[in-house]
Amino acid sequence: MNSVTENLSIYLVGGAVRDQLMGLEVKDRDWVVTGVTPAQMIERGFRPVGKDFPVFLHPETHEEYALARTERKTAPGYHGFAFISDPSVTLEQDLMRRDLTINAMARDQEGNLIDPWGGQTDIENRVLRHVSSAFAEDPVRVLRLARFAARFAQQDFKVAEDTLIVMQEMAISGEVDALVAERVWRELDAALGYAGFRRFVEVLRDADALAVILPEVEALFGVPQTAKYHPEIDSGLHTLMVLDAAARANANRKEMFAALVHDLGKALTPRNQLPSHRGHEQRGKAPVEALCDRLRVPAAYRQLALKVCEHHLLMHRMNELRPATVLKLLEALDCFRKPDEVRAFVTCCAADMRGRLGSEDDPYPQGEMLLEYYAAAALVDSGKIAGSFNDGGSGEQIKHAVRQARIDAIKDAGRGRESRLAEKT
Repeated sequence: MNSVTENLSIYLVGGAVRDQLMGLEVKDRDWVVTGVTPAQMIERGFRPVGKDFPVFLHPETHEEYALARTERKTAPGYHGFAFISDPSVTLEQDLMRRDLTINAMARDQEGNLIDPWGGQTDIENRVLRHVSSAFAEDPVRVLRLARFAARFAQQDFKVAEDTLIVMQEMAISGEVDALVAERVWRELDAALGYAGFRRFVEVLRDADALAVILPEVEALFGVPQTAKYHPEIDSGLHTLMVLDAAARANANRKEMFAALVHDLGKALTPRNQLPSHRGHEQRGKAPVEALCDRLRVPAAYRQLALKVCEHHLLMHRMNELRPATVLKLLEALDCFRKPDEVRAFVTCCAADMRGRLGSEDDPYPQGEMLLEYYAAAALVDSGKIAGSFNDGGSGEQIKHAVRQARIDAIKDAGRGRESRLAEKT
């Protein structure tokens, strides 16, 4: 202890305590201080940073120290709270306002565990449970719980039945409708980074909240597909399986988002055409755009998602495509300007193919083919071609010559591939 914190009642709280008990790496530490005023914290050198309630940065460690607080609901949504923070607020009162029991624990300065709401027991039993009725007052907590379910999917955490009922009541009452786009995207984007992202979708659906938060995804469930190509039948289940396949391939968040929305067009297939989904790639572009507009999804996520949505079936037919068609696909991916885009596209398309019952471990040679064709086409020296025209050549002439050289390079790469395969057989 140093002079800055001497004689203060300080407690390590929240995620750091939870992760310690779970044997996980503790990345961030948050602290709660009881029995003091903001003025006393400032006198000790702490720098105030909280907007809605008193939060301070330690002058040396720069870790966050918040004064113990309670809250009172004043309006719908997660902004509708009045916070009460004064020296009379106890640690137990502060912990009671938190979302889940596993996040409502603390340690004192001697390392003793303070667990008034049974968080340690819920960790041992792998249960996500709300602390109090205050959970129902903040719709963001529905998203946070779903995110924790995704984060701890490999530890097989389940949502407590009584907590699920509370979430369903929040969806029915319209409380979830008060969520704003920025906060939805923040939680969704964080969840996309977890290998268990499928659980984020499943928990929201179990809570009747997916139809409010991601209605385009909810619409896929119950839509049949042709059993020959999709033994799992249900389009929503296929999407969940694609997310699993993407996670096994270590997909990044942008790729996972594209996997989530790649088949949105299947929800728009006319009923008289089911279970066939001819043209769903083009139909899917509009709901992808709508979802991205509503949640203000970053441009890089949107661009990859649209490419996967529109071209994933073409990709699956790679061994049937002419070199000129392959080049058109590469141009549509814009991979000559953005080289990483082709590999991201392949990751998503491979996940789509493997996200089918019985195909989870199937090879995806189409991915290797496209990467080989891209590598060959990318070696074409457009500057050298431009310089080969004695009179300089027009822009169209140079463009045509470059395209033809890339087509020839793809054709040669295809012949080389066929020759290698023939040698193996």
